[in-house]
Amino acid sequence: MKHLRLPVALICATMIALSSCSIKDAKDAVTPDDGGLDSISLTPNVADGASDVKVSTFVKVLAEDGTVSSAMLTTADGSGAIEGKVTDNGWRANSRLEPGTAYQLSVTGTGEDGKAATVTRAFTTQALTLDQQTYPAVAPLQGETVGVGMPVIVTFDLPVKNRALYEKYMKVTTDNGVTGSWTWFSDNEAHFRPEQYWPANTKVNVRLNLNSLPAGNGVYGQQDQDISFQVGQKVVTKVDVGKHELTYTVNDKPERTMPVTTGDDQHRTREGVKVIMEKFSSVDMDAATTGVDSEDPGYYNISDVRWAMRLTNSGEFIHAAPWSVGSQGRDNVSHGCTGMSTADAKWLYDRSRRGDVVEYVDSPRPLEDRNGWTDWNVPWSTWTAGSALQAAAASAAEQPATDAGVVD
Repeated sequence: MKHLRLPVALICATMIALSSCSIKDAKDAVTPDDGGLDSISLTPNVADGASDVKVSTFVKVLAEDGTVSSAMLTTADGSGAIEGKVTDNGWRANSRLEPGTAYQLSVTGTGEDGKAATVTRAFTTQALTLDQQTYPAVAPLQGETVGVGMPVIVTFDLPVKNRALYEKYMKVTTDNGVTGSWTWFSDNEAHFRPEQYWPANTKVNVRLNLNSLPAGNGVYGQQDQDISFQVGQKVVTKVDVGKHELTYTVNDKPERTMPVTTGDDQHRTREGVKVIMEKFSSVDMDAATTGVDSEDPGYYNISDVRWAMRLTNSGEFIHAAPWSVGSQGRDNVSHGCTGMSTADAKWLYDRSRRGDVVEYVDSPRPLEDRNGWTDWNVPWSTWTAGSALQAAAASAAEQPATDAGVVD
């Protein structure tokens, strides 16, 4: 290709013309566009003036083209407030709502254009009767120190049909990483335990975030629970029915062996792992409470029985039995309870807690399921199969591939 030589004057004229044009275009390109930034849009998930908002609602506000700077969700009378948190796309309340309550919501945010905007809502939640609310009672109690066999027990006064949903919000944590599983005995009762006895001195927290959570059949949870308790030292008492003796151990070391009497041939004491459920320094024992008619030859009614500790729902106790001291260590003569001298019973009572384990061996009569806190007699695989979440997961896994992921 040939290179042409242009006259210098022409080149200069051309450069001047181009320079003049470029400067003009650049000036136009950097002119600010005042309309390029958006104002914030705030959209709550509750309507203003709504009168029947579900108590299961978590109030949310969607923020577009900006961020939330402040939010308040309070009762209309100012007596209560629900905390929340700012999210990547708005704001969300930390908890559900109370029934039959008027609320006020106010959320402020700043848009990309630097301008602030506020959205407000006034609304009222659905009213619920007590027959539409189920209350969770928890054992152990707040601050209680219990034995290594103590299960976490949650009882509901109205049935929970949405077991898996509820279990999702029933959390048990420990300070030493020990884990366990829930199992449901019924729609009204769930227990939690580890695979083995709790390690001594474990600190446990039970958090039930169930308030206003749908239980099914138009029933909602009534109240959250946050319970912390302490497991004491490992105390296990072993009763050998055949040898008529009781051995008390602490941290797997025997401390004392005592002579006892247990159930006679007509009232055999049950074999298995039992847990101390209640303690009474004095209690009246009436056989009628265990289904024995007052006309029955086996009927008894003994007042002021000392140092009694319940082991079963059917009425088995460890207690002082001064009337049978002659048989203790030699023969089984009771109606199923474990009797010992008053001094021995007092010694054992003073060193025992609710939740301590009592293991019975060498009896021909097995312990019935759920006749007391019989949790430790259940194999671990059976126990975990009673978890509603595990059952739901197993059911989902059995669904055809096209149905996978449909579970709520």
